[in-house]
Amino acid sequence: MKKTAFLICCIVIFFTHMLSANNNENSLSFAQAAELAVLASADLRHARASFTIMEGAWKWGLRSYFPRISFSVSENDRLQQIGADSFVKNYGINLDQLIWDGGRTSMSRNLERMELDLSSSRLNRMAIEIAEAAIAAYRNILSSRAILEIRKTALIILEEQRRILNEEVQLGLALPVDLASADISLADAKLDIYSLMLDLTEIEKQFAELLGLDTLPILTETVDINRPAWFVLENKSIAAEIITSLAKEQNPELAEARFSIIKKQAELKYISNSWIPVLRLTGNFGLSGQRYPLTRSNWSVGINIEFSSPWFQNRIGAQTGWEPSSAGLYDRTAMIQNSFTPLPDPASSYGKHQAALALALEQEKYNTVLERIGRIAHNAVEKCALAEQKRLLALESAALGRERCRVEEVRLNLGHITRLRLMEIFIEQTQREIAVIQAATALLEAERELEKFLDLQPGELAKVISQ
Repeated sequence: MKKTAFLICCIVIFFTHMLSANNNENSLSFAQAAELAVLASADLRHARASFTIMEGAWKWGLRSYFPRISFSVSENDRLQQIGADSFVKNYGINLDQLIWDGGRTSMSRNLERMELDLSSSRLNRMAIEIAEAAIAAYRNILSSRAILEIRKTALIILEEQRRILNEEVQLGLALPVDLASADISLADAKLDIYSLMLDLTEIEKQFAELLGLDTLPILTETVDINRPAWFVLENKSIAAEIITSLAKEQNPELAEARFSIIKKQAELKYISNSWIPVLRLTGNFGLSGQRYPLTRSNWSVGINIEFSSPWFQNRIGAQTGWEPSSAGLYDRTAMIQNSFTPLPDPASSYGKHQAALALALEQEKYNTVLERIGRIAHNAVEKCALAEQKRLLALESAALGRERCRVEEVRLNLGHITRLRLMEIFIEQTQREIAVIQAATALLEAERELEKFLDLQPGELAKVISQ
């Protein structure tokens, strides 16, 4: 008997564990929904792939600091009827190394790096928005399901009251017109339930598509109507100061405005340094001859300096080396070249003024955004406070409504009201219970809007306020 009991306990524990594991696999929390939505987003995958390509291209841009090497191979075979045939073969290696360009290459790469950082930040915010859309849809489903349950419960109560009213009509204790009015109320209640069920089915379908799932798992989260706001109403002025201070550091719009100023400053500096000459080192080595192995060689080393401005462009090149002479001996050579181009691009002289104006405009935009951030922070905190007050009032109204229903049932037993009037009171109480769900959902949405304003993850606002 003991062995049999032990075996039965083991089997029960095994199946309990399997059932629990199966439920965990088929359940879905807020965090899991956000993660699935991010993984299922094709737009986000494409954006991340594009960012990877741009970052790879930026890394290869480091090539501009290293020497450029080129190889040249030529064979010139010439046959003549009268003169001697010639078979000339040339092999060469050319080198070009940037020595100094006034830091323009470094500034250009820094600008590209800032663009990549901004793109990365936008990708993160895009992922957060996708996750937030999933959480909002999750919350909408929870709210709709809670409202549906309230309406179904109210329908059961109304059907019971209608049954009693029908008996009263048969006994002559109530009028048939009251029964007809009760039927209309029941029809309206059923119509509301069917409409809500239809909307809920569509919302659940869209939510499953957002997550990349065929069927929707069990939703483990609930709408907590008793959870208070993340800050006390009496301390909302202090909370507003905290939010304003944090928004000046972390608000995405303000951070992007600061980046735009830094970028415009770098562009202005880039244009201002365009007059600095570019210094390059060049070199080449070659082999030539009539037949293999090639025995004649030449080499040269030089420096090129380029001055460029809207009003003139001047290139100076100097090089020296060794090359074969016509007598078959080697001769040392030196060469200086100079080219001058007047007025290559006079219109570009306004580029510096345009860059300065663009910088001034970005600074004005930053100041405007900074002023608006403070107002938005105070309004967001006030909105959360009003949402919390609405939640408390809705809870109080629902509690008073339940007490009223109890009192009205007593009055019905005493004959002071009709059963039809009691049904109307139950319908009014249903609306109060629904208002509680809607108020709690509105508080969650207001707090999440505040978190997005501060570029925070869901739930991080509570930690910020507590600190």
